[in-house]
Amino acid sequence: MRNLILLLVCLSFVNACVPITKFRDTKKQNQTLEEQKARLKTDLEKLQVDNRELVSNLERCEQDRKKMISDSLRRYETLRQSEKDLRKLQSQYDELQSAQDNIVKGSARENSKLLSQLQSTQTDLQKREDQLKIAEQSLNEKKRNLETMQFELEKRNEKLKELQSVLNRKDSAVAALKSKVSSALLGFENNGLSVNIKNGKVYVSLDEKLLFKSGSFVVEPNGITALKKLAKVLEQNTDINVLIEGHTDDVPYKADASVKDNWDLSAKRATAVVRILLENGKIDPVRFTAAGRGEYLPVDKLKTTQARQKNRRTEIILTPKLDELLKILENN
Repeated sequence: MRNLILLLVCLSFVNACVPITKFRDTKKQNQTLEEQKARLKTDLEKLQVDNRELVSNLERCEQDRKKMISDSLRRYETLRQSEKDLRKLQSQYDELQSAQDNIVKGSARENSKLLSQLQSTQTDLQKREDQLKIAEQSLNEKKRNLETMQFELEKRNEKLKELQSVLNRKDSAVAALKSKVSSALLGFENNGLSVNIKNGKVYVSLDEKLLFKSGSFVVEPNGITALKKLAKVLEQNTDINVLIEGHTDDVPYKADASVKDNWDLSAKRATAVVRILLENGKIDPVRFTAAGRGEYLPVDKLKTTQARQKNRRTEIILTPKLDELLKILENN
């Protein structure tokens, strides 16, 4: 009892000594972190959209490639047929030329007729030759386009493989982190604590009964023990950002001198968890974000005692940094 009184006196002394400017700076810093979180979420969604667009473009390129191959084969057959027709016309031309030689001394009408046929054949032959040249030019152009598209397709495939490799490494890192956290908190799982992977992040959810007494934002000894174990994992994994979210139920909080409402309570609880983690591990404070969610993000929307108990929780969300993935996209 004596220790509790001394603690309350110390807390009152600390609260009385905190300058208003420091409170404002802290509030502004929290707001900046929230904005950064929103931008990171937007960037992640954009990355997912870009990834789907790359896959879609890859499929379209593959379809175009197959179509161009089909067109090239068809034009090749046309070219072969044109060459065959050309040889046939050349044979007819030779026959007409021979006939012309044989009837040079014939009548003027016959000569004129043969000459007309010869000119017609020559004109047709010239047209065929022109068509053949156009077909050859078109085929060469198609080949060049096909080679260009094949090169672009290979580049896109390499970029996609690189992105997929980074994503796979991220997923592996998340799974490994979840395993480490679960091992560190083995004695607490199913006793007010759970560890899960959701949306590429590790969620450590702690029930109110593990951390706080009802209406309090002072962490209980059992909760401190669990947080100390988690702090050691975070200290060893420096490439993880940490978001602590406080959640309450929807029962209105009776305001007092220290807490105004559920939102205020949830924020103070999140901040209290951050302080314990920082005090028990060599962790860069820049990695932390403390957020109060109040009653506005329940896991169970029913108005029952069990549902409200589930909603009174603190969630520690561990997110691997995406610097490598962002660098790849910037260089694209």
